Amino acid sequence: MAVNELDLTVVGWVGNEPLYYRGEDGGVPFTRFRVASTPRVYDREHEAYVDGGTSWFTVKAFRSLARNVADSVRRGDPVVVHGRLALTEWLAPDGTPRTTAELTADSVGHDLSRGTTRFSRTVHEQRGEAAGAGRGEQRTDGAADPGAPGAGSAAGGRPVDVTGALVLADEDESVAVAG
Repeated sequence: MAVNELDLTVVGWVGNEPLYYRGEDGGVPFTRFRVASTPRVYDREHEAYVDGGTSWFTVKAFRSLARNVADSVRRGDPVVVHGRLALTEWLAPDGTPRTTAELTADSVGHDLSRGTTRFSRTVHEQRGEAAGAGRGEQRTDGAADPGAPGAGSAAGGRPVDVTGALVLADEDESVAVAG
């Protein structure tokens, strides 16, 4: 973490389908999506809670977080995003100056105060010649990248069952790993 960076946690709703960019030609893979955060504030005049102003953030996630976000998050999902905030100034096509709040995510998750989710651990496995083919790199064997979003797990599209892989013992016993 650098000095004077602004870390921020945003609770809101995903405003568009996350877009996954593979990072061709040595680039780093990333996923980009928008989050809307609207606070609920108490209006004393009407004695009720009302929506405050909506703040929009562009979220960028990189590397393995990018893959996991692309596989897990959909438009309309309630999320909690934590990361570093930066304001980017740019000109609209009509010449109007604009400012975008960009959040470089360190973590992204579903907001469990609004629903349930099911967690699946990402499993990475090495495979002979293909072991060097990382995300966003071209494989030499012509096969599809098994880690691309929507391709399932690292086991060629099949879910990897990790239940029972780690057996936790009582406090006095050591941890045993099933083999």
